[in-house]
Amino acid sequence: MSVSSVSPIVTTQTMPTWRQKDAEPFVRIEQINKTFGDFTAVNNVSLDIYKNELFCLLGGSGSGKSTLLRMLAGFESPTSGSIIIDGVDMSNVPPWERPVNMMFQSYALFPHLTVEANVAFGLKREGLPSREVKQRVADILEMVQMGHLARRKPHMLSGGQRQRVALARSLVKRPKLLLLDEPLGALDKKLREETQFELMRLQDELGITFVVVTHDQEEAMTLATRIGVMNNGEIVQTAEPHEVYEYPNNRFVAEFIGNVNLFRGTVVSDERDSAAIQCDDTNGLIALDHGISCAPNQLVNVAIRPEKMRIAREPSSAQNNSAEGVITEVAYMGSQSIYKVRLLSGKEVRITQPNSHRDTGERLTWDDHVYLSWDADSSVVLTS
Repeated sequence: MSVSSVSPIVTTQTMPTWRQKDAEPFVRIEQINKTFGDFTAVNNVSLDIYKNELFCLLGGSGSGKSTLLRMLAGFESPTSGSIIIDGVDMSNVPPWERPVNMMFQSYALFPHLTVEANVAFGLKREGLPSREVKQRVADILEMVQMGHLARRKPHMLSGGQRQRVALARSLVKRPKLLLLDEPLGALDKKLREETQFELMRLQDELGITFVVVTHDQEEAMTLATRIGVMNNGEIVQTAEPHEVYEYPNNRFVAEFIGNVNLFRGTVVSDERDSAAIQCDDTNGLIALDHGISCAPNQLVNVAIRPEKMRIAREPSSAQNNSAEGVITEVAYMGSQSIYKVRLLSGKEVRITQPNSHRDTGERLTWDDHVYLSWDADSSVVLTS
C-alpha cells in the first residue's frame, strides 16, 4: 500500500463528529429490543447518532429498520432498552412531546388543503401567532423551491412536488431530529436521484439531524454520512458508505451492498503484510497485500467487487490473482459494460468495466475465451 509523502492534517474541527473520541451522541439507542408475541423485530440494538448527521438505516423487508424508526418517533414502545435524544431519556415521553418529526412514505398530505395550508397545519395547532406562521411557511417553501405553488392543492402536483411539500411540513416545526421512512420510494428513478441531492442540501443548510430508513442501497450510499446495515433485527455493520462497500465485515453485507464475487478457499499463509488463499474456483492462489489473522487451513470467503476485476483475451503475467473462462452474458449499459464469465471450475462471476473510451476495435462478446486478473489489494476476506 502506497502512502503519500505529505499527509493532510486532520483536526477535531475538520474530523466528522462520529470519529471524535470525546464527541457526545445526539441520539443514543441502548440495547433496544422489540418483540411482538414470539417474534423479535429488533434484537439488542445499540447505536449512537451524532448531531447534524444524515444517518441511514438500510435493510431488506422485515429487517427491523422501520420498527426502530417508529420507536425513535414514539409510535412504538421498546420491550426493553432505552432511547436518549439530546440528553433526555424518551422512555416516558409521548410522540407529540418529543423533539422529533417524521415524514412518512405516503406523504399523508391533506387533499382539501393547499400546499401552504398543509405546511402551516402543525404550526397552527401549536397556537403560534399568524404572522410567525405565515413567515415560517413562506421561508420553508422557498427553501424547498415550492413557494410559487403555495396555492395549489396536492392533486395538482407531481410526485416530486408532493414529496417536497411533505418535507417542508416536517421541517417547518424545526425539529431537532427528522425521521424519514422510505421518503423517495414513490418517485421514479431520475427524480429520485435529483431529490437525493436536494435532501442533502437541505440537511446541510438547516443543520438538522436526519435518520432515513431505506431498502435502496444506492440511495443510502448517496445520502448517508454513515449507514447502519440491518438484518434480522440486528445492526450488523455501522460505517461510512465507502467503508461498508469496500470493507464489509461479513458475507451478508458484502452481498447486500452492490454486487460481489465470492470465492471459497483455504488459508495457506498469513503473515503481517501478506496472505495467500488456495481457491479451487480460480485454480490457483488468491494473494493479498495484508495479513488476515486467521488460523492455518481455515476456510474463508474472499469478496471481490466486479469493477476490481480485469478482463482480457490474453493472460496476465501474474501467477496469482487470475482465472480464465468463457463469456456467457454481455450487457452494454452505456457508461459501463457488464460481463458474466463461467470459469473453468464452472463458477460464474461478474465483471464490470467502464466504457471510458469510444471503442472502435473488436469488443469482447459471447463465447469469447477470456482471462481475469485483479490486484492484491482488491480482495476482502470474510470469516463470517
